[in-house]
Amino acid sequence: MSYEDISDNELIGMVHEASEEAKDLLFEKYHYIIDIEVKKYANMAKILGYDQHDLIQDALVGFSDAINSYREDREASLASFITLCVDRKLQVSIIKAGRLKNKLINESLSLEHIYSSYASPLMDLLSDNSENDPLENILKEETFQELLQSIRNILSDSEYEVYSLMINGLKYDEIATLLDKNLKQVDNTIQRVRNKIKKLLSER
Repeated sequence: MSYEDISDNELIGMVHEASEEAKDLLFEKYHYIIDIEVKKYANMAKILGYDQHDLIQDALVGFSDAINSYREDREASLASFITLCVDRKLQVSIIKAGRLKNKLINESLSLEHIYSSYASPLMDLLSDNSENDPLENILKEETFQELLQSIRNILSDSEYEVYSLMINGLKYDEIATLLDKNLKQVDNTIQRVRNKIKKLLSER
């Protein structure tokens, strides 16, 4: 039997009757969706240290959920529904992997470490590379852990979430996708973060 010989609705009906052959045929027909979605999130997963194999497994779970819960009366096509389910599953997985709120406090990162996505050190990311930047002096006056705690104290939860993702190497569009925000919202948040940190440093 080939998936070309039978409609999606018939295959879904067979899936609901526990047909493994129908599941295999649907996977053969729509596995390209998994490939596309995994590729979409592969870079973020790599940055966050989320194993590629686990990402694929999560996509397969989303695929399975889609074909098991799809109903003929849905407005979306089966392909669209599978895409939606797989995408949501991967988003949840990436968000869980990206819980970085406490990571910066618990780990010793360097202000001079080069973040590959920006080709710039944290010092430049926060300072806009201005001359006579107060960040030059902060290394002499405070430990980095103290600086991190001070930054955490002045940022709102949403600002700190964006800040954490940014200095861990995520680009604006990746942050927007991960947090379900548009690019303008992310840009505005990052500008607020930079202004708050500059004010903090200027007051010391």
